[in-house]
Amino acid sequence: MSFIIAAPASGSGKTTLTLGLLRALKRRKVPVRAAKSGPDYIDPRFHEAACGQPCLNLDAWAMTPERIKTRSADGAPLIIEGAMGLFDGAPPDGKGATADLARILNLPVILVIDAGKMADSIAPLAKGFMQHDPDVQIAGIILNNVGSARHEAMLRRALGDTPIFGAIPRAPALNQPSRHLGLVQAQERPDLDRYLDRAAALINDHCDMPALEALLKPLPSQPSYKKRTPPAQSIAIAHDAAFAFSYPHLVQDWHDAGASIRFFSPLADAPAPQADLIYLPGGYPELHAGKLAANAIFLASLQNSKAQIYGECGGYMTLGETLTDTEGITHKMAGLLRLDTSFATRKLHLGYRDLIAGTGPFAGAWKGHEFHYATTLRAEGTPLFQTHDAEGTALPPMGLIQDKVSGSFAHIIDCA
Repeated sequence: MSFIIAAPASGSGKTTLTLGLLRALKRRKVPVRAAKSGPDYIDPRFHEAACGQPCLNLDAWAMTPERIKTRSADGAPLIIEGAMGLFDGAPPDGKGATADLARILNLPVILVIDAGKMADSIAPLAKGFMQHDPDVQIAGIILNNVGSARHEAMLRRALGDTPIFGAIPRAPALNQPSRHLGLVQAQERPDLDRYLDRAAALINDHCDMPALEALLKPLPSQPSYKKRTPPAQSIAIAHDAAFAFSYPHLVQDWHDAGASIRFFSPLADAPAPQADLIYLPGGYPELHAGKLAANAIFLASLQNSKAQIYGECGGYMTLGETLTDTEGITHKMAGLLRLDTSFATRKLHLGYRDLIAGTGPFAGAWKGHEFHYATTLRAEGTPLFQTHDAEGTALPPMGLIQDKVSGSFAHIIDCA
């Protein structure tokens, strides 16, 4: 059996606790893999650094139960970090919640409760979560943000015979820096190993490690899923600090289906390799807009390419004519789409998306999500996707397609 780390709400300390536990288990030479619930590019790279194994994205809104079971089953026991609160999912019915993964995989949940501002009130909170859904088994509690030994004793007394796997003291030094799309990326933390080791020491000292290890058994094997058809037989993928948001499971799908995959760095002014498809994922091009605008070799390789070119979110903005950064400075981009975007005025665009493209490298129906703060100043041409939100409400068409070049703000997660 494996298990899921969840919480009543965001900000309860799930990520720091998960990273500390993964690194502590690695130091104890316990084989373990990690997964993240929902659409997330950033936490999985921290998970990989903590345990030394690739991290899975498991999305109960965008992926079928069969896909989730198959992706989870191969390898060492799995620790899944939940997203938001345990039962929080997409409207109208909460689909995609961490609780859905618990039901699909039949895994126990360890509930992390930020107890920093409560004492006896923790009991009805814990009891309510443990009794809310008989199909979601909560194996026990980890108390987080505990103020003192006296505070811990009060919490334990209030919880009675509720299983408690640990009581983590307040550790403000382990709070992680963030930016508008979440945490700073793992590769941007020169102190990452030191941070992970400190988190591991905290977990090792304040959690019942033998009890947690006892939950770690491999998931049952599953039949292999049908191979996805790749969007092209040879694919060049931009990959660096500006273009880091590609889902590994999609790239692996393409590779497993026989596609040749090559990576290159636009920030290093590398030209896109010869390929049938050039794929620019999302990331933080707005933080590097000046450098990208000056990288003539990279831009010329796009402008002169005979391949199909596809941009996703940040990659889509790079394919446009201009990108205005947070300082209000406008930078020329590749100029392959009649598109101007800006971060000078930020507006959040967030949510799951049902996507249908009639043409282009991703023709067909897809499940995806949108998460960015960019403003579209101008978008002229043929839209790429017909789009609905998670409630089935039609949204304005998304993206652009112009000859062999296409893209949108949507991040594709899986086939519909």
